[in-house]
Amino acid sequence: MHRFILLIFFLIFSPAAVPAFPAGSHLRLTLHRRPESTGISRLEILRTMIHGDRRRQRMISDKIGRRRRVCSVPPSPAIEMPVWSGAYTGTGQYFVRVRLGTPAKPFLLVTDTGSDLTWVTCRYHGGADSPAPSPDDNGGGGRRSKRVFKADLSRSFRPILCSSDLCRTELPFSLSTCPTPASPCAYDYQYAEGSSAQGIFANESATVELLNRHRMKLKGLIIGCTSTSVGSSFISSDGVLALGYGPNTFVSRATAKFGNLFSYCFVDHLSPRNATGHLTFGPNPDLFPHSPSARLILEPKLQPFYYVSIAGISVAGELLRIPASVWNDSSGGGAILDSGTTLTVLAEPAYKAVVSAISTQLINVPRVEIDPFEYCYNWTTAAAAAAAVPDLTVHFTGSGNLTPPRKSYLIDVADGVKCIGFSSTPWPGVSTIGNILQQEHIWEFDLKNQRLRFHRSNCTQGSFYH
Repeated sequence: MHRFILLIFFLIFSPAAVPAFPAGSHLRLTLHRRPESTGISRLEILRTMIHGDRRRQRMISDKIGRRRRVCSVPPSPAIEMPVWSGAYTGTGQYFVRVRLGTPAKPFLLVTDTGSDLTWVTCRYHGGADSPAPSPDDNGGGGRRSKRVFKADLSRSFRPILCSSDLCRTELPFSLSTCPTPASPCAYDYQYAEGSSAQGIFANESATVELLNRHRMKLKGLIIGCTSTSVGSSFISSDGVLALGYGPNTFVSRATAKFGNLFSYCFVDHLSPRNATGHLTFGPNPDLFPHSPSARLILEPKLQPFYYVSIAGISVAGELLRIPASVWNDSSGGGAILDSGTTLTVLAEPAYKAVVSAISTQLINVPRVEIDPFEYCYNWTTAAAAAAAVPDLTVHFTGSGNLTPPRKSYLIDVADGVKCIGFSSTPWPGVSTIGNILQQEHIWEFDLKNQRLRFHRSNCTQGSFYH
């Protein structure tokens, strides 16, 4: 059986009156895989993902600087959703099941920490002036998702008007088109890898399940009713769950009710399809009290991205000579944690230092040429069996050191072939910690205290690697 390398994303909901919940309850979401694609090699999939990563990296550089206001509400218990790897779909994404509308209907959404718009493939006939009455059959060149949210049948669906201040000044990618004051607010949302989504903004509800199995409804969510989507990113999903930092994202609404905390844990990207991680809003019961941490940089000008403060990188116990400016967001550098990028992308000075240090340790292993990787190795040889793959450690400013499993940076790209799993971006430029390097760790975002906590885990409840 071929194993596939890929990305990750997630969420889940369902309608009910909001009951009283005991203190300490939680909400957790689970991530799912789609049915397996056939006839696509592991290398072909990885090449597609890297191409998307490069386009996403360009978007990340262009998108930084967007400013918004932040809102908050009193805290309450927490929720959890299962998260599935998208490896079987031929994409590098994680999915989560989200229940939207009244009555609630389930949709499989891509989890994206670099996005500030939650949207679902949607049909709406609420007015003749609607710029997006129904989904495009071919997605404008892409392929329409199977599930369609029928907005007219939801009692909680309320279009946002194009004449509103919210539409004119706060919503990302809103269009100036406004035929009448009562017309819906339209958007044209552009993604890093070249995908796009067009539709109208609306207020809607989602139904979620707490860890204590009670259900509650999250009201007042801002979602996109997407009539047309373009690009391969959405072929296997029904839309996107916005986990980016900002005033109108799903994260801002959910964490405001659950202690300004959210976390996720991605299973190994080569795990079987029945393996699930989780997305949690509220305190994560599986995270140790004194887990390593790093400083989160959550400035409005950097939204929707989660910048982390990095002090340096070590390979085989040796701190690499990387200019400090590479990790400084004020000097054109910095680093973000991104669930929507597959490989870890390093600014050129850091990339050269890291791959040189790793490749030096593997100098006796026969190399093979596999585009687009710079360093690939024949792992069927005796030299490979005898090779000592060096440890890699990312040193965060503060107490946190991330030493990922070796499979997260020396990755399987084909049978018997491993490649150093980093890509480069020109300097000056932002580095991105991708989801393969994040796998098998719990990552908790403490938005109130601007801290990122993490711990090694296989992502099943109550289990850790030490």
